[in-house]
Amino acid sequence: MSTTSTSPASPTVLLVHGAFADAASWTGVITELQNDGIPVIAPPNQLRGLASDAAYIASVASQIDGPVVLVGHSYGGAVISVAGAAENVTGLVYVAAYVTEEGESLSQLQDRYPHSPLGDNLVQSTYPVEGAEPAVEFTIDTQAFPEIFAADVPADVTKVLAVAQRPLAAAAFTEQAAVAAWRTKPSWALVADADQAINPDVQRFGAKRAGATTVEVEGASHAVAVSRPKEVADLIRDAVRGTTA
Repeated sequence: MSTTSTSPASPTVLLVHGAFADAASWTGVITELQNDGIPVIAPPNQLRGLASDAAYIASVASQIDGPVVLVGHSYGGAVISVAGAAENVTGLVYVAAYVTEEGESLSQLQDRYPHSPLGDNLVQSTYPVEGAEPAVEFTIDTQAFPEIFAADVPADVTKVLAVAQRPLAAAAFTEQAAVAAWRTKPSWALVADADQAINPDVQRFGAKRAGATTVEVEGASHAVAVSRPKEVADLIRDAVRGTTA
């Protein structure tokens, strides 16, 4: 895969979705960025484990001609913290996301603060693994999904999102990050202050630790990219400007 940016100074924005969602969750954000002529790509995040997911995203980024700004939502934040070590990644944007440190897992980061309602509303299932026992994965209970994931999204939309979830492998919660790219690259963060999936204090802590330029969106749910695409795109535009020579 090769995506060419419009000019050497214009980064390509690579959007990484999180758990229980897919790349379509970025639709409104993509439209905003495309209207500004910003090159953008939104590949699938495999959601099978931090190392493998980050390796895939890093591979996509490394095949893009020119600089790349990685944007991660939710679990995608942990993914870009690792994948962001790719040489041509020039900036990181965290959207209602985990901002992990080297050697830290999602569970360890979450345990710093009271847990959100998400953990009590996960549904466990399994998926086949070649040559091994079936592995565990999680989705959000469909009845609880609107309140936990997308409380500020219209009900007819949340009904679709709830049954179109992409499950997250259980291993992703405990696998430790191999690197923290924000230590060497500039970062931006959006905190969704009404998030019921990731405690907003977890988002604030990670953003502050990374020294990220941070904005808070009042009343925003975890699905802030769906409900408030302009605010999300505005922060991404700031990152594009901030990383353009």
